[in-house]
Amino acid sequence: MINTDTTPLDAILDQLIEITPPTDDPTGRTTFEQLEFWRLIRNVADHQIATHAEKLDDLHVAQKAGSTTKKLLIEMGFAPAVSTRTTRIADAMGTLSKVEAYAADGRLSAEVVDAIVRGMSTIEKRSPTELSADDHAIYETELLTQALSGATPTDLQRHAQTIGNTIADTSDNGIPASDDRTLDTLSHHTTDDSRVEIHANVTQVVGEKFIAMIDERSTPRPEPDGSPDRRSATQRRADALEVLLDQAAMGAAMDTIGTPRTQVALTIPADGGNPAFLPWTGSVTHAIARQLSCDGSLTEIIIDDETVPLAMGRERRLFPAHLRKAIIIRDQTCIKCGAPPSHTQVHHIQHWTDNGDTDLDNGCLLCQRCHTQVHHNGWDIILGYDRHPWLIPPADIDPQRRALPAYNRRTMRLDDIAA
Repeated sequence: MINTDTTPLDAILDQLIEITPPTDDPTGRTTFEQLEFWRLIRNVADHQIATHAEKLDDLHVAQKAGSTTKKLLIEMGFAPAVSTRTTRIADAMGTLSKVEAYAADGRLSAEVVDAIVRGMSTIEKRSPTELSADDHAIYETELLTQALSGATPTDLQRHAQTIGNTIADTSDNGIPASDDRTLDTLSHHTTDDSRVEIHANVTQVVGEKFIAMIDERSTPRPEPDGSPDRRSATQRRADALEVLLDQAAMGAAMDTIGTPRTQVALTIPADGGNPAFLPWTGSVTHAIARQLSCDGSLTEIIIDDETVPLAMGRERRLFPAHLRKAIIIRDQTCIKCGAPPSHTQVHHIQHWTDNGDTDLDNGCLLCQRCHTQVHHNGWDIILGYDRHPWLIPPADIDPQRRALPAYNRRTMRLDDIAA
C-alpha cells in the first residue's frame, strides 16, 4: 500500500502518467492486462473521490463558503453528472459497509456503487415502514450479489424497484413513495435570459404517462433535404413538450368527455411471482396495476419467465363516451371531494381485474387523488338500492364504517338511505 504521508501524491501521479500501452504486443494480451489494471485504478480513484468528498462534508468546507460540496466539485472541474453521483455516494458512506469494501479494492465501479445507493433509496422509499437493520443488510447483499454477477446499473435499479414493490404489496401500512401523490411537486421559474425552467417530481404512473407521450412525439425526423434530424435528443423532447401542450389545448376546447386516458402497456409475469411492470418506469404495485385498469386505454401483455409473450390482450377503451356521459349525469362531480367531471376518471366499483363489468352500475367518478385513496387507504364504494354510489370510510376514520352519500347528495341523512 502506498503511504501518502511519505510518498507525495504528485509523485504517484507522475508514475501513473509514465505508463503507456506496450509497443510489442502482437496478441494484445499485455495490453488487455494493462487495461484491466487501469479499470481497477479508475474504480479505486472514484471510491477515493467519494470518501474525500465525504470528508469535505464532515469538515463543512463548502458550507463555510456559502456553497455545497456538489458545486465545489463542479468548480474543481468535475462534470455536473459526476458531481451529483459523487455527492450521492458520499452521503451514503457508512450505511453500505459491504458495498464500500468492494469499491475500496476496485471491484465495483462508481456507476455500480451509485446504482446500489439509488436502489437502496428506492427500496426504503417504497417501504411504508422504516427498514430494520437486518432487512437493510439483506437487500444490500442482494443488490451487491446482482452487481458482482454482472448486472448493469439499469438492471440494479429495476431489481430494486421490484423489491420495493413487493414490500409495498405485502404491507397494509400506507402508500409507498412511488405511488404517494402527496409528494408530487411541479415548479417553474423564469431565468435571467427569459427562459423557463420546469422541475417536477411525480408518481411513477404520472411519470410513465409523461415519458410515453413525450417519446411518441420526439422521434427523429429527416430534414427537408433528407439528411438526419439535426436536433439533439433533448431538443426533440423539448419540441415534443410544446406539441403536447398545443394538443392538450386543442383537446380542452373540444368535447372530450369520452376520450380515453393515456395509452399504457402493462406487462404481467404469468407465474405471478414478480410484480407487473411498465415499459418506461419498471415494476408497479398490485394496487397501481388495479388502478391503471380503471379508466384508460390499457394493453395487458402476459409473459413467461424468459420474458416471451404468452398472451397479448387487445387494447380496451374502458367506459366509452356514452357510459361516461351517463355516469357524469348521475354523479355530477367526484363522489368523494366534489372535483368537476373534467378532473375525474371512471372507477370500477368492482375492480375490472376482478371481472367487474363496464356498465353504469359499476362505475363512479373519482378525481385522481381520491382514486388513489380508494385504492390505497381503505375506502370502499358500494352501489345502493337507489343506484347511486356510496362511500364506506376506513375504520380509522369511522369505526362503524357508516355509508356516506356521494358528494352531490351530501344533504341526505344516513337514516334516509337503503344502501
